[in-house]
Amino acid sequence: MTRIAIMTAPELELSLKRIASEMTEACAADKDIALIGVLTRGEPLARRLAGHIEEMEGVSPPLGALDIGLHRDDGGHPAEGRGFERTLIDFDLTGRGVFLIDDVFFTGRTARAAIDALMELGRPRKIWLAALIDRGHRELPFRPDFIGKNVPTALAERIRVRTREVDGEDGVWLERE
Repeated sequence: MTRIAIMTAPELELSLKRIASEMTEACAADKDIALIGVLTRGEPLARRLAGHIEEMEGVSPPLGALDIGLHRDDGGHPAEGRGFERTLIDFDLTGRGVFLIDDVFFTGRTARAAIDALMELGRPRKIWLAALIDRGHRELPFRPDFIGKNVPTALAERIRVRTREVDGEDGVWLERE
């Protein structure tokens, strides 16, 4: 297997700072926002983005973590069958602007599942999608509003995001067989 570095730890952090800046611009007139990270690696990315927003704005938006296992339609997600046991959203979503954060945006199926899961928990006023990496290959008509880096890939390739909170290191790699 070939592994190519796409983003180093400092580059990952710089991308998150830029995304946080773009997010604050997008909702400058709306302070009733929340960040929800899609488990597993979207959650620590959402925490870091909230930290950057707090540094810039002096206010920390509410944070949540979302397990989308029961909403997947492809049967290939390791969370399938767990349900909402790891979902942690302890505030009302209704009427809020919600930033939905994930590590990799691929076919759009995770975004669809996450939106379905959110709608069961409340009715956000607006949902923005954010991803550290957009690798293309849409199957559904979704695209992220905020992107750390576009990485065109072949279908057989894989993007591996690692975060220090989950994996003990930060970085993004492209893997080929």
